[in-house]
Amino acid sequence: MSRLVAALPDNSIVEFDNGSFDDWCVYLKQPELSRYAPKDTQYFTILKQLGSIYGNQQIYDDFVKIYNITTSQIDSNVIKTIIEISSNYSRNQDNSRKNEICRWLVVIYAGMVAEENKQNAVLKKRIKRLGLHQVLIDGLEPIYAANFSRGKKWRELDRICREKGF
Repeated sequence: MSRLVAALPDNSIVEFDNGSFDDWCVYLKQPELSRYAPKDTQYFTILKQLGSIYGNQQIYDDFVKIYNITTSQIDSNVIKTIIEISSNYSRNQDNSRKNEICRWLVVIYAGMVAEENKQNAVLKKRIKRLGLHQVLIDGLEPIYAANFSRGKKWRELDRICREKGF
Protein backbone atom coordinates (compact mmCIF):
# COMPACT_ATOMS: atom_id res chain seq x y z
CA MET A 1 0.00 0.00 0.00
CA SER A 2 1.49 3.32 -1.04
CA ARG A 3 2.22 6.05 1.52
CA LEU A 4 2.43 9.67 0.40
CA VAL A 5 5.68 11.49 1.06
CA ALA A 6 4.72 14.72 -0.73
CA ALA A 7 2.56 16.22 -3.42
CA LEU A 8 4.81 18.80 -5.07
CA PRO A 9 4.07 22.22 -6.58
CA ASP A 10 4.59 20.84 -10.12
CA ASN A 11 1.93 18.16 -9.44
CA SER A 12 4.52 15.39 -9.05
CA ILE A 13 3.94 12.87 -6.27
CA VAL A 14 6.61 11.14 -4.22
CA GLU A 15 5.53 8.10 -2.24
CA PHE A 16 6.69 4.91 -0.57
CA ASP A 17 5.42 1.53 -1.72
CA ASN A 18 6.49 -2.09 -1.86
CA GLY A 19 9.76 -2.71 -3.64
CA SER A 20 11.89 -5.77 -4.21
CA PHE A 21 13.44 -5.63 -0.70
CA ASP A 22 10.92 -3.93 1.58
CA ASP A 23 8.03 -1.48 1.60
CA TRP A 24 10.31 1.57 1.71
CA CYS A 25 10.82 1.85 -2.04
CA VAL A 26 10.61 5.49 -3.21
CA TYR A 27 8.39 6.13 -6.23
CA LEU A 28 7.99 9.26 -8.32
CA LYS A 29 4.89 10.06 -10.37
CA GLN A 30 5.22 13.10 -12.61
CA PRO A 31 2.36 14.50 -14.68
CA GLU A 32 2.09 12.73 -18.03
CA LEU A 33 4.59 10.02 -16.98
CA SER A 34 4.22 6.58 -15.41
CA ARG A 35 5.17 6.05 -11.78
CA TYR A 36 8.66 4.62 -11.30
CA ALA A 37 11.37 4.14 -8.68
CA PRO A 38 14.22 6.61 -9.38
CA LYS A 39 17.72 5.18 -9.05
CA ASP A 40 20.59 6.88 -7.22
CA THR A 41 22.38 7.25 -10.55
CA GLN A 42 19.48 9.27 -11.96
CA TYR A 43 19.20 11.85 -9.22
CA PHE A 44 22.96 12.06 -8.69
CA THR A 45 23.27 12.85 -12.42
CA ILE A 46 20.53 15.47 -12.33
CA LEU A 47 21.90 17.13 -9.19
CA LYS A 48 25.37 17.16 -10.77
CA GLN A 49 23.93 18.89 -13.85
CA LEU A 50 22.17 21.42 -11.64
CA GLY A 51 25.45 21.86 -9.74
CA SER A 52 27.11 22.92 -12.98
CA ILE A 53 24.52 25.72 -13.22
CA TYR A 54 24.20 26.82 -9.59
CA GLY A 55 27.44 25.52 -8.11
CA ASN A 56 28.12 22.09 -6.66
CA GLN A 57 28.76 23.54 -3.21
CA GLN A 58 25.40 25.36 -3.21
CA ILE A 59 23.48 22.19 -4.13
CA TYR A 60 25.44 20.18 -1.56
CA ASP A 61 24.95 22.79 1.20
CA ASP A 62 21.20 22.85 0.56
CA PHE A 63 21.13 19.05 0.65
CA VAL A 64 22.99 19.10 4.00
CA LYS A 65 20.31 21.42 5.45
CA ILE A 66 17.76 18.72 4.63
CA TYR A 67 20.05 15.90 5.78
CA ASN A 68 20.48 17.55 9.18
CA ILE A 69 16.73 17.57 9.88
CA THR A 70 15.91 14.15 8.40
CA THR A 71 14.68 11.45 10.79
CA SER A 72 13.01 8.08 10.29
CA GLN A 73 9.62 9.78 9.87
CA ILE A 74 8.27 11.90 7.04
CA ASP A 75 7.95 15.43 8.39
CA SER A 76 5.84 18.06 6.63
CA ASN A 77 8.21 20.73 7.98
CA VAL A 78 11.08 19.16 6.06
CA ILE A 79 8.97 19.21 2.89
CA LYS A 80 8.22 22.90 3.54
CA THR A 81 11.95 23.53 4.01
CA ILE A 82 12.70 21.82 0.69
CA ILE A 83 10.07 23.96 -1.07
CA GLU A 84 11.57 27.10 0.52
CA ILE A 85 15.11 26.10 -0.48
CA SER A 86 13.92 25.34 -4.02
CA SER A 87 12.40 28.80 -4.40
CA ASN A 88 15.94 30.19 -4.47
CA TYR A 89 16.54 28.40 -7.77
CA SER A 90 14.00 30.18 -9.99
CA ARG A 91 15.33 32.54 -12.64
CA ASN A 92 13.37 35.14 -14.58
CA GLN A 93 9.94 33.72 -13.75
CA ASP A 94 11.10 30.28 -14.97
CA ASN A 95 9.87 27.76 -12.41
CA SER A 96 11.23 24.69 -14.18
CA ARG A 97 14.58 24.70 -12.33
CA LYS A 98 12.88 25.42 -9.02
CA ASN A 99 10.50 22.51 -9.59
CA GLU A 100 13.33 20.22 -10.66
CA ILE A 101 15.40 20.99 -7.57
CA CYS A 102 12.34 20.52 -5.37
CA ARG A 103 11.43 17.19 -6.98
CA TRP A 104 14.89 15.67 -6.63
CA LEU A 105 15.54 16.98 -3.13
CA VAL A 106 12.24 15.42 -2.03
CA VAL A 107 13.18 12.15 -3.73
CA ILE A 108 16.56 12.04 -1.99
CA TYR A 109 14.88 13.08 1.28
CA ALA A 110 12.49 10.14 0.94
CA GLY A 111 15.51 7.93 0.20
CA MET A 112 17.14 9.06 3.44
CA VAL A 113 13.96 8.34 5.41
CA ALA A 114 13.89 4.89 3.80
CA GLU A 115 17.53 4.31 4.78
CA GLU A 116 16.71 5.32 8.37
CA ASN A 117 14.02 2.61 8.41
CA LYS A 118 15.98 -0.24 6.81
CA GLN A 119 16.58 -3.14 9.13
CA ASN A 120 20.24 -3.95 9.73
CA ALA A 121 21.43 -0.77 7.98
CA VAL A 122 24.28 0.69 10.00
CA LEU A 123 25.12 3.81 8.00
CA LYS A 124 21.46 4.83 7.53
CA LYS A 125 21.06 8.21 5.77
CA ARG A 126 24.83 8.76 5.69
CA ILE A 127 25.03 6.45 2.67
CA LYS A 128 23.04 9.00 0.61
CA ARG A 129 25.24 11.83 1.86
CA LEU A 130 28.35 9.89 0.92
CA GLY A 131 27.10 9.40 -2.63
CA LEU A 132 26.11 13.03 -3.08
CA HIS A 133 29.38 14.22 -1.54
CA GLN A 134 31.32 12.02 -3.95
CA VAL A 135 29.43 13.48 -6.93
CA LEU A 136 29.24 17.16 -5.97
CA ILE A 137 32.37 17.69 -3.86
CA ASP A 138 34.79 14.96 -4.93
CA GLY A 139 33.80 15.20 -8.61
CA LEU A 140 33.19 11.50 -9.11
CA GLU A 141 30.84 10.20 -11.77
CA PRO A 142 27.29 9.49 -10.58
CA ILE A 143 27.36 5.85 -11.69
CA TYR A 144 30.57 5.29 -9.70
CA ALA A 145 29.19 7.01 -6.59
CA ALA A 146 25.87 5.14 -6.83
CA ASN A 147 27.69 1.79 -6.85
CA PHE A 148 30.60 2.70 -4.57
CA SER A 149 29.28 1.01 -1.43
CA ARG A 150 28.45 -2.33 -3.06
CA GLY A 151 30.51 -5.12 -1.59
CA LYS A 152 32.18 -2.87 0.98
CA LYS A 153 32.01 -3.52 4.69
CA TRP A 154 30.08 -0.98 6.75
CA ARG A 155 33.17 -0.20 8.85
CA GLU A 156 35.10 0.89 5.76
CA LEU A 157 32.21 3.10 4.63
CA ASP A 158 31.82 4.47 8.16
CA ARG A 159 35.52 5.40 8.17
CA ILE A 160 35.19 7.19 4.82
CA CYS A 161 32.13 9.11 6.03
CA ARG A 162 33.93 10.13 9.23
CA GLU A 163 36.95 11.30 7.22
CA LYS A 164 34.59 13.53 5.22
CA GLY A 165 33.12 14.93 8.43
CA PHE A 166 29.80 13.12 8.76
